[in-house]
Amino acid sequence: MAKDKSAYVCTNCGYDSPKWLGKCPSCGQWNTFQEVVIHKELPAKSASVTIGHDAMRSQRPMRLLDIDASAEPRIDMHDEELNRVLGGGLVKGSLVLIGGEPGIGKSTLVMQTVLQMPEKCILYVSGEESERQLKLRADRLKSSASGQSDNDCLILCETSLEQILKHIKEVEPEIVIIDSIQTIYTELVDSSPGSITQVRECAAAILRFAKESHTAVILIGHINKEGTIAGPKILEHIVDTVLQFEGDQHYMYRILRSNKNRFGSTDELGIYEMRQDGLRQVSNPSELLLSQDHEGMSGIAIAGAIEGIRPFLIEVQALVSSAVYGYPQRSATGYDLRRMNMLLAVLEKRVGFKLAQKDVFLNIAGGFRVSDTAIDLPVISAILSSNMDAAIESGVCMAGEVGLSGEIRPVSRILQRISEAQKLGFKRFLLPKNNMQGIDISKLNIELVPVRKVEEAFRFLFG
Repeated sequence: MAKDKSAYVCTNCGYDSPKWLGKCPSCGQWNTFQEVVIHKELPAKSASVTIGHDAMRSQRPMRLLDIDASAEPRIDMHDEELNRVLGGGLVKGSLVLIGGEPGIGKSTLVMQTVLQMPEKCILYVSGEESERQLKLRADRLKSSASGQSDNDCLILCETSLEQILKHIKEVEPEIVIIDSIQTIYTELVDSSPGSITQVRECAAAILRFAKESHTAVILIGHINKEGTIAGPKILEHIVDTVLQFEGDQHYMYRILRSNKNRFGSTDELGIYEMRQDGLRQVSNPSELLLSQDHEGMSGIAIAGAIEGIRPFLIEVQALVSSAVYGYPQRSATGYDLRRMNMLLAVLEKRVGFKLAQKDVFLNIAGGFRVSDTAIDLPVISAILSSNMDAAIESGVCMAGEVGLSGEIRPVSRILQRISEAQKLGFKRFLLPKNNMQGIDISKLNIELVPVRKVEEAFRFLFG
């Protein structure tokens, strides 16, 4: 029998080396190499991993003009938010990876979606829970699902990849769900489930099955303490779509983002509200985020933001107070702290407000994390409102990017932001002056206030 050999594989990018290295030469990360065992001879049962067509069938080159470019057939998930993030539905033969923190609601989202699709034959493979646990969760979610009485979902509690593929061949489902990929193992690799080699080999075998049988597969993945999906980075390269399910467990809102999508845009965003009976789709997040009455309160500004193709209004909260200790504190929740520090420097240098000896706290209400630069103007307006203890007039919404010289730079898709503010009853909208070009004011029922510099915006807001 041939002697086994060992190698070292980077957990971040999958780079392998015959010896241990402190720094990965591929991705530059430190202390990411782990030892894996390599067998000289693979067992003869390796053919059991392949299902459907012969994996070694010959392929011939094709001309680009001869390839069918028609749209991929998609499966309706009966969930508008999930369909939007996937790019219009689940593509047949695709491999989708859903990642998120423990307890954030990944399994709830998938199970709820399964219960809403009684017309499809779905195989739910669980390596973490028993059949009884899955039944209890399904019963809890039935009140928010439709068509659960005649649901054709099949439950399989198994962790062996060979056995899973055997059952798939017998059942022939339209959709396969694996919860989670880190619990699945193959007998071809002599290592524990969840290791780099196991995750890589299982994902590659599942990908071959999905492409050959044109069966859609949804994988649920764990994340590590850095917030990235556990396992080798090659796992995210193998799959067609990577969805991140995120949110603060202390808040009711959950956000589904697309980090990678070969069949759609990566700018899409799905918003859910976590309830006792499952996840509820939030079709108009602006109304929920602005449900509180803050008239007369300082440090609050309403921003017109856009995530993906969806415009919505968010509430920016700021608190400025005298520094109790020698070093002033800077804290931002849901917003980039470095960008907030840049805006504070603009306020001090260009406008003349001294905030160097004051604590500044910033919060995006509702637990959202926003990266849209158009909320720069609302951020500095909220900070200045708290510093002066002067409330911003109710019915005012704003959007604009702030440059280092104090100018208000134009933002994209301004008409969608204005329409969203008008729909929710706002009376005035502050926008960059350069965005006024091409806007037909006669068709709007909201007053537009163009501003060119930060000083002009402050004069309008605070007199």
